[in-house]
Amino acid sequence: MATFLYKLGRSAFRRRRLVALLWVALLAIAGVGAATAPAPTSGSFSIPGTEAQRAFDLLEERFPGAGADGATARIVFKAPAGQKVTDPAHKAVVEETVAALKSGSDQIVSVADPYTAHAVSQNGSTAYVSVTYKVNAMELTKETREALKATGHSAQGKGLTVEIGGDALQSPPEQGASEAIGIVLAGVVLVITFGSLVAAGLPLLTAIIGVGIGVSTVSALASVLDLGSTTSILASMIGLAVGIDYALFIVSRYRAELAEGRDNEEAAGRAVGTAGSAVVFAGLTVVIALVGLSVVNIPMLTKMGLAAAGTVVIAVLIALTLIPALLGFAGNKVVGRKQRKGLKKDEGKPNGGTRWARFVIRRPLMVLLVGVLGLGAIALPASSLEMGLPDDGVKPTSATERRAYDALSDGFGPGFNGPLLVVVDGDKAAADKTVSTIKGLKGWAAVTPPTPNKAGDAAMITVVPKDRPSSTETESLVHDIREATGDDVLVTGATAMNIDFSQKMNDALVPYLALVVGLAFVLLTLVFRSVLVPLKAALGFLLSVVAALGAVVAVFQWGWLGSLFGVEQTGPIMSMMPIFMVGVVFGLAMDYEVFLVTRMREAYVHGERPGEAIVTGFRHSARVVVAAAVIMIAVFSGFIGMDDQMVKMIGFGLAAAVLFDAFVVRMAIVPAVLALLGHKAWWLPKWLDRILPNVDVEGEGLARATGEDTGAKPDLVKV
Repeated sequence: MATFLYKLGRSAFRRRRLVALLWVALLAIAGVGAATAPAPTSGSFSIPGTEAQRAFDLLEERFPGAGADGATARIVFKAPAGQKVTDPAHKAVVEETVAALKSGSDQIVSVADPYTAHAVSQNGSTAYVSVTYKVNAMELTKETREALKATGHSAQGKGLTVEIGGDALQSPPEQGASEAIGIVLAGVVLVITFGSLVAAGLPLLTAIIGVGIGVSTVSALASVLDLGSTTSILASMIGLAVGIDYALFIVSRYRAELAEGRDNEEAAGRAVGTAGSAVVFAGLTVVIALVGLSVVNIPMLTKMGLAAAGTVVIAVLIALTLIPALLGFAGNKVVGRKQRKGLKKDEGKPNGGTRWARFVIRRPLMVLLVGVLGLGAIALPASSLEMGLPDDGVKPTSATERRAYDALSDGFGPGFNGPLLVVVDGDKAAADKTVSTIKGLKGWAAVTPPTPNKAGDAAMITVVPKDRPSSTETESLVHDIREATGDDVLVTGATAMNIDFSQKMNDALVPYLALVVGLAFVLLTLVFRSVLVPLKAALGFLLSVVAALGAVVAVFQWGWLGSLFGVEQTGPIMSMMPIFMVGVVFGLAMDYEVFLVTRMREAYVHGERPGEAIVTGFRHSARVVVAAAVIMIAVFSGFIGMDDQMVKMIGFGLAAAVLFDAFVVRMAIVPAVLALLGHKAWWLPKWLDRILPNVDVEGEGLARATGEDTGAKPDLVKV
């Protein structure tokens, strides 16, 4: 592989104008496609194989046009202290609002008058108007959403407090500011690392081009493939992080080759042949992890993973072709003035990576224990993990959705924000029997009479739980209804959907871990030609991801340091967070493993002893790995500032995971374990050595092909 990539790098260097033109053309085509394509929606959210989804499908069949899975809104009216919403003046304001809503949009299915729909609290202080739409929240037009806000706003100042809740106000998260913050921070780190504006600019430029192509392609295909608005956010988040990192490693190796006295074309070829091999396998691990999300069998998650994986593939291709092409234009300008004068002379001096590696080698057991125990302590909160999907109750108190949520809880009870929809596949007698059965259970606050369809062969029943939607009591009520009623009775609604979603995530976690870790183990065995190094890499990853989950629980569920990260209200952790972090973090963690340990493997194959190889790997790679990790943390941290709770949680979780994995696992635990193992770290059974293809990541074949003395190769350790 190294030899092939070496030739590819030199070819791209020589034909740099053509290569650059092709990538710019691809960016232009993707941009035009995105600009002319219909705007992306939220994508249809479905959970195949769950009771909640079967209920929605039955509703669409038996109650056509009812908008069972459409967006909803609640305009909540609260009277001043000592007054009631049933007072004539207040009642006139509410009825005026109902009339305005009915004529406000052609996407509305129904608007329920609170005085005829029994939507007034017992003490008369609170009432709400329910609005149902034909389409889901992200498919609502801007005009419909603005009409809803305007109607609520016009009712303000007329003696009542008016707040709007429900998913109808949801809109795609705004992009741009978060990416800009990450890019600026990444630029600062790159300038410090390279000491050259040109060298710092190349990774940024190529990453932006890669993300531009990837996200534009996602946007262009969003309508055709039913891709959600969050799909492009994930693609840009992952694509930007790995795009900068992959380019960083190629440019860094190019500078090192120049320092060895090689000419520019040869240096570009060798950089792509050696560091490029690590980029390919690092990219493959990320792609495996992201594509593996399809195992969960949730279309939305599958599409998000595939879109992000496509952006990673683009980042790899750009690193292997566009980077050497741009290096051809930049020449020696990628090396700062000071480095041009003194880099080769100072090559032998111990740097920070060298000193740290020697410290770890002298005290490997102590470093190992401190690292493992430290991450173990941070991981402890993960044992209290509670999963669910964020609702309006976790939004800041400044949001009208949160104030509407609180007003409904105060006036009608906490369970009113998460009603259950029970669908009966049967006649009136079956529906009445279902109502009686539910009323015999514990945990409900209200059960409405059945609402039959026109044919009389199905009915809907609304059940209001006593407790809030995310409580364990509400979850128990859902399970009790399902157990007490027959197969012809299905429970759905947002709360039931969240419960089924969480269960599906839990059920898929172990198979997903087995698939992703298993495939990556095979891949890393191929790269390192070792059994223990991939095993150590996988165990280290599990430690860092559990520690990151512990940090997420501490901040978002327990509220520790919540104000620092803009978390005003704690709540359950997003259901997809564990499996999502496993997928994304595993791929990113293997990046550092491949980049750092391949350099150690290269030194070991070229004749150095295990301890010397560790020091050599750190001398050449530690600074760049640290810079790459800081950049990735900066990119992910930029998303913490977004208002969307899901994006905020993902950004924090990924930033924490990279912090733990790069600085504790890869920079401390990995060299400590390798130092303790010695030659055994690189042991490979002879039978496995014979059947594994030699991909030559360390560049031994490349060195022979170019006539370079590789040094004596150590004998395989026998155990």
